Amino acid sequence: METTFSCDQLVNWLLGSLRLETTVFHAGRYCGAWQASTAGRLLGSFHLVLDGQCWLHRPGHASIPLMPRDSVLFLRDVPHRLNAEPGSRIHHAPAAMLPLEARVPGGGTGLACGFFEFRGAMSHLLIDSLPEAILVRADDTDSGHLATVFELIRAEAGGDPEQPSPLLARLVEVLLFYAIRRAVSRDMRSLAGIWSLTRTTKMAGLLADVLSAPGRDWTVEQMATRVHMSRSNFCRHFGDLTGQSPAAFLATLRMRIAAQRLESGDSIERAADYVGYRSSAAFSRAFKKITGEQPGAWRRGNRPGGLGTVLQ
Repeated sequence: METTFSCDQLVNWLLGSLRLETTVFHAGRYCGAWQASTAGRLLGSFHLVLDGQCWLHRPGHASIPLMPRDSVLFLRDVPHRLNAEPGSRIHHAPAAMLPLEARVPGGGTGLACGFFEFRGAMSHLLIDSLPEAILVRADDTDSGHLATVFELIRAEAGGDPEQPSPLLARLVEVLLFYAIRRAVSRDMRSLAGIWSLTRTTKMAGLLADVLSAPGRDWTVEQMATRVHMSRSNFCRHFGDLTGQSPAAFLATLRMRIAAQRLESGDSIERAADYVGYRSSAAFSRAFKKITGEQPGAWRRGNRPGGLGTVLQ
């Protein structure tokens, strides 16, 4: 039975599979000669320009100005730095951040900076197909909802720069999800991997069917029939979109779904059965091939954790 899913519904379902944990490292004001960076922690990170302006510098990229209410989201650990100078070769020692309410000559730059981590098996499959950085401009015509969330963040950002309100992290998570969904919708034609299958109703429908019943005996012929293509045309089109053969993509997706169920507490046998494996030994071999770990090790080692110890 075919699953009825619009492309937008499928994007929302995929985003719902992300497990996100965010920490606001500091929120306050820089002035004078300063430099800030969240690189080098092996985590995703963000910089929100609460007021004032600054420059973003990345190796191999042109420096770009950031204006009030602009946001930069690094989905992976990316070398970068922010400062008040347009020249990319100008370096300053890290400076102390003042409270956001501080009155300084020239006004300075108000920033909220922090880290986030996408946890869980499906997160890797989804985030690895997205660009490493997302820039959201305050004056983008389709950023209305983001602007509303940003205003809430700005209102919550006062106080001690090194001990920001815990509500800030939750608001930033909302901002991150909005920004990622917006990036997927705007850049869908250029995205690869699993997101590429959301471009058309037919491929989105096929992906929704596989996600709804991963244990079904999916053959290449059945998938081709589902999207009304010949086997050869389907394989060629699928490879162009995802960079993988249908069989390889299906194997990866099944193991990521199984890993997600293990994280949720399923036994190895139940997870294996859910994705169509009747033999635990065959499942364990397939699982390790995709994830690099045995199912039992994954189940023990991928419980919900926190960023606190990472950031200490």
